[in-house]
This record gives sequence, structure tokens and C-alpha cells, in this order.
Amino acid sequence: MSEPVTASSAVVAPSRPNQAPPTNAAGHGHGSGSRYLFKLAFGALGVVYGDIGTSPLYSVRECFAGGMETTHENILGVLSLISWSLIIMVSLKYIAYVLRADNKGEGGILALMALSSSNMRKSRSYLPLIFLGVFGSALLYGDGMITPAISVLSAVEGLEIAAPRLEPFIVPITIAILIGLFVVQKRGTGGIGAIFGPITFIWFGTISALGVSHIAHYPAVLQAISPWHGVYFLASHGQRGLLVLGGVFLAVTGGEALYADLGHFGRAPIRLAWFAVVFPALLMNYFGQGALLIEHPETIENPFFRMVPPWALYPVVLLSTCATVIASQALISGVYSLTSQATMLGFLPRFSIRHTSAHERGQIYIPSVNYVLMLAAIGLVLGFRSSSALAAAYGIAVTLTMIITTVLAFYLVRYGWGWGYYKAVPLTLVFFIPEMFFVSANAVKIEHGGWVPLAIGAVIFTIMVTWKRGREILSERFREQLLPLSDFYDVIAVELPARVPGTAVFMTGARDGTPPALLHNFLHNRVLHQNIVLLTIVTDDTARIAEEERFKLEKLDHGFCRIVGRYGFMEQPDAPALLISSGLIHTVEHTTFFLGRENLVATRRPGMARWRVSLFAFMSRNAQPATKFFNIPADRVMEIGAQIEL
Repeated sequence: MSEPVTASSAVVAPSRPNQAPPTNAAGHGHGSGSRYLFKLAFGALGVVYGDIGTSPLYSVRECFAGGMETTHENILGVLSLISWSLIIMVSLKYIAYVLRADNKGEGGILALMALSSSNMRKSRSYLPLIFLGVFGSALLYGDGMITPAISVLSAVEGLEIAAPRLEPFIVPITIAILIGLFVVQKRGTGGIGAIFGPITFIWFGTISALGVSHIAHYPAVLQAISPWHGVYFLASHGQRGLLVLGGVFLAVTGGEALYADLGHFGRAPIRLAWFAVVFPALLMNYFGQGALLIEHPETIENPFFRMVPPWALYPVVLLSTCATVIASQALISGVYSLTSQATMLGFLPRFSIRHTSAHERGQIYIPSVNYVLMLAAIGLVLGFRSSSALAAAYGIAVTLTMIITTVLAFYLVRYGWGWGYYKAVPLTLVFFIPEMFFVSANAVKIEHGGWVPLAIGAVIFTIMVTWKRGREILSERFREQLLPLSDFYDVIAVELPARVPGTAVFMTGARDGTPPALLHNFLHNRVLHQNIVLLTIVTDDTARIAEEERFKLEKLDHGFCRIVGRYGFMEQPDAPALLISSGLIHTVEHTTFFLGRENLVATRRPGMARWRVSLFAFMSRNAQPATKFFNIPADRVMEIGAQIEL
């Protein structure tokens, strides 16, 4: 019987107690100084704020799409709700609060899940926190599919105003842009990333100028900054006002990307870009749209492009298309990073991951994920055919993800950072209560298309928990028949096998006992190498591991030694490099790696339903080979197979 060797079989070790992260000028350890800070902030414009920066294309329009009258009071009320949603949900929650929760410099919902659950391992809340984090990450896949579709489609729809005769070509043009976007992913973001910041900066400057030009015609629209207009709107319209919140929420979608991109830029650059450029530009544009609607209510069919002077329509359509492509790029890259994290934490099988930059380890490309996203985005465009229809499906998954982030953050500050209930609970409620209103407003979208991202999230969640549970059951099956290493020593003391030159590395997920591959190799060949290494790769729940903590080496009897290598969930394991750095080998030329390859068979044994076992077996067969994942030369590998009953 062979033992499975995969990244997902790695043990998740507990991290050190969480502390509120230290800060420097840039927010992380890549440099300091105001010049470097401004450079990072400029780069963050394109990567971090592309999604939320293109929300003005459709947010105000969707607030009135359900038949809400475009009266003076209603317009001020909607603008007030949008303004204070940006203040509470983005400025306070993500910028001031959640960004402080970094996992060795990395952010994102899985990083937050690892942080918040590490202090709850002996608590009944541990498994619910894990499930919340996994479900939240699964929902982000739906977001990654819808965002490119709705963003690009809403930008191309500007052609309807510039040239109405082009309306039949809106969907084909959108699909062509999406195909081009996903096809170039294999080249990496390094080459085109340099222009993200400048284009997005021009975009924010343009939407600011458009907004200011219309505010100048009706300055009284600035009264909407008062929260009382929003309160009055909700109080006077009851359930209809609550439904409008579904459109208001579109203005803050993309806010969750702030935390996910923490590791790329750090807190200080993200905060600087928000308060210096993004937040003022968004407010000016929303107020400008409001001023236009007050004077010309008939422009509600597309207030953003109706703000644009006729002579500038084509340039703005082109600029908005570029901005939405950049916004989509940020979401696509985020899905790649999420997949890599989930794989290392043991919630997804191994994928073929290509690093597109020799210098930036965060720039990766996952072909299978890329083309699934492309087909899903094209399918959504063909199915919904307009950004208004897609907006009905957009929002519900993001609101649930934001609520999950709020809950995970509460457990982190309460039990990780030691905040008292008197501080943690009120702060959590400041965000949780508005988010519950947003969930209620978006719930009505479920029957109109909101079920799509929820269904996608449910499928991804099922895959993730099935893979995790399957690995646990498989490990249990191996442990049932694991031979103690001391007993194996007794066997070789009697058999006195021939010792051949070289080093044999047996990769094992167990930190004790005899690897099945070692036992079966001995029983079949009756020989042992002079040096035998029992190698275990462990995935920690921190983002990265310091080099001095990379491995632990233990010398054993009879020429054996055991080494446990540790990697963070943002790192790629490298078995040969680990062995060389430990001093056990100097080259892989005279080293043989023994891996287990199992054939899984579904049975009626307790553990998982038969259909889940079949799903797990399918994923195991199609996972990336362990040789590639652990960077092991294929010509230095010997695989020993066995049939395992689950």
C-alpha cells in the first residue's frame, strides 16, 4: 500500500499567536520613504481599485431600475446612501479596520480564516470558522466570473449612445474583448501591468472632471453628503427603499479586493490611493450623475455616458473599456492567488501553476482556472445580454463574502488580539448591521439571476470540502496499516538487506511510522539505499515561513533521517532545494524520490457518500503530478501504486 503525497495532504500547523501587524512607510517590507510610497500607491490604482472604480458605469442607473421615481428627494437620498456606504463599508471597514489583519504581510479571506481560527483550535467555533472561510472563498469564484462580464459589457454599452446602430454588435464586441483578455493571461501581468496605473489614473481623473462639470450646474446636489437624506429615503419608502439598497451596494463591490491585494502593496499605499484619488473621484462622479438626473430625469437609462459631451463619447467609451479590462484583470489574478492558497491549505487538488515573472512570486497563471473563467464569463454575457440583467445577478455573493469577513475579523480581534467584548462587539455591529440590510436587499435578486453566483459558490464549496475530507479519510486508511518504524528496524536486522549507494527520499504525509512506499519497495526488491530520508512537507497557516524555520532535521538509526519541511500557504514547495539546504544531499544526481500513487475505489465504508468519493477520485486522477508540484526531476522518481478503498 502506498501513501498519498500531495500538497493537500500536508498538515496545517498552528501559527504563532497573532499580533496586530507593525507598519512602515509602505506598509510592508519592500522599502520605505515617501517616493517609494507614492510609487506603490500609483501602482495600487490599477490593481486594487479597478473594480470599484468602474462601478459608476452602472450603480446609479440600477438604483432606479426597479421603477423608483427620479425626484429631487429620491436622487439626494440615493446619493447619500451611496456616499455613506463608501464611507462605512470601504473607508472604515476595509481601509481602517480589516487591512490591519495581515498574515505575514498577506491578506484575503483564506488568510483571515487562518488567522482567526488559529486561536480557536480547541473551541467548538473552530470548524464553523473554517467552513465560513471556505464558503466565502468559494463565493469569490462566482464574483471572478461575473465581474469581467458585467464590467466589460457595461463599458461597451456606451456605444449605444455614441452610435445607436451599433447596438446589435454590443454582445459580440464584449465577447471578443473577453476572449482577448483571457488569452493574454498566459503572458503574465508584468508587461501590461506597468500601464495599469497610468490608465486608471486617467480614468479617475476623467470621471472626476465629468462629475465636477455637472456639479457646477447644480451645486445644491452636494447636500446629499448629509446622512439624513439617506435615512429619510429609507424611512419614507419602506420596502421599496430597502430594495434600492441592492443597487446602492453595487457602488461598493470591489471593496473586498482591498484586503486581497494587501500582500502586493501594503496598507499605507492602499490607504493613500483611496483617500487621495479614488474616494474623491467616486464621490464627484456620483454627485455629478445626481446633478444631471435632477436637471434631466430622462437620462436615467444611462446617466454615466449621458454626462459625456458628444465629442468625447468615443474616447470615453474606449477609456472605460480599458478601465473595465483592468478591473477584470485584477479579479482574474485574485482568483489565481485564491486557488494557489486553497491548494496549499489542502482545500483543492494540485493545479498546474506557471510563474510568469522571475522576480514577482505573486504573478502566476493557472491555465485550467483561466479557461473555466473565460467560458463562464462568455456564458454569462450570452445568457443575460445586458449589464442591467447581469446586475440582477451581481451583489448577493459579494454581500455574503463581506459578512463572512466581518465575522472572521471579530474572532481575530476578540481571541487573537485580545480585544474585550465592549470594544469588539460594537465595532463589529457597525459593519454587520448595514451588511444585513444589503443582504436583505440583494435577496430578491436570487430569482432574477442571483442564484447563479450562489450556485457557482455551492459547487466550488462542495469541491473544496470534499477534497479536504477525502484527504483526511485517505490519511486515516494509511494510518490503520502504518508499520511502526521500530518494527521495520527489526525486520531489516533479521533480513540484512543489501545497501546500495545513493540517497532514497520517501515522501510521506505522516511524521511517524514507516512510509508504505518504503515498506513495499523493500518487500519487492530486498534492498535499501545507504542513506534514507523520510521527507514530510507541512503547510503552515501563515503566509510565509522564515528560512531559519524552514526545516527540522532528525537523525535516526540504520542510516535513516527524518526531515520536516515547512512552507507558508503563499509559498511553492521545492523538495530538492529543501534537501540541499539541509545538507543531506549536494545534488539530485544520485538521489531517488519514492512517491505513492493510489487507485481509489468507492466502497460503503463510513466517511463520505459514494458520489463524493467518486468526485474525490476524479480530482485525484486529474491533479497535477506531485513531481511538478514539488519541483522533483521526473527522471529521479519511482512511483509505487496501490489500490485504496474509501
